[in-house]
Amino acid sequence: MKAVAPGTVIFHRYRGYGVITSVNLMTGWISARFGGEGRTLDLNLSCDQVQHADGMPIYFRRSAPDRMPHGRIMAMMRELHKAGYQRLYLYSWPKASGMHWRWHLFTGPRHWMQRAWREGWYGSGADYNLNPVLGWGDTPGADTHGLISALAKFDPTGLANALGRDEDHTRWFADVCDALLPDYTYSLGWDQREGHQPQQLPIIPLRANVKPYLGLPLSLPPGWGRLWSSVPRISVNNAPKTDRVDAPSDADR
Repeated sequence: MKAVAPGTVIFHRYRGYGVITSVNLMTGWISARFGGEGRTLDLNLSCDQVQHADGMPIYFRRSAPDRMPHGRIMAMMRELHKAGYQRLYLYSWPKASGMHWRWHLFTGPRHWMQRAWREGWYGSGADYNLNPVLGWGDTPGADTHGLISALAKFDPTGLANALGRDEDHTRWFADVCDALLPDYTYSLGWDQREGHQPQQLPIIPLRANVKPYLGLPLSLPPGWGRLWSSVPRISVNNAPKTDRVDAPSDADR
């Protein structure tokens, strides 16, 4: 089935040809502009009989989609690790609201706190819900090899920085992927008001209506615990009641 995204040309039985301006894959609603009309029309993919320009029907998947791209990123990273790009890392942490998770891919030395930021290599589940792309020229619904190909074309220099060996992290990441995919991902942030850092890797579901993770506990990334052995716990009395403290904290990008 073809992907649906802003810019896709569609055909409606009453309106004719139009262009999608926005997509919400959580609800199945799209907005499209037809002909010379100045405003957009909201359509539901479940019942409005929308088609691609070539006549192929567009069906809304009623099962809940992924709320964030972390699972697709993990599958891509596992393949790149196998190909020798072992110095590629994924840092995932919750937004301050606690409603979405951010993601950040970085390469080179495994410095979790001094991570290099490259355009297109980071994002948020809040953005992914409305526009399910990762930001490096990929298409919605692209498979693992499609994501790798798009990333290599978008930023070959950045990907080249991932060439090298990091066997400890690669082994840990492969075990995590085997245990979590396709339904779960991990977070490296925690609320310090709830206590010291977790002893096991925090697990979160990738979509709604997924049962809590009941598998074996997973260890934190190699070298992660040493970063926080000397970090004092934030006092509950002094901590704000509404803000989440991420670890490590980052600028709100």
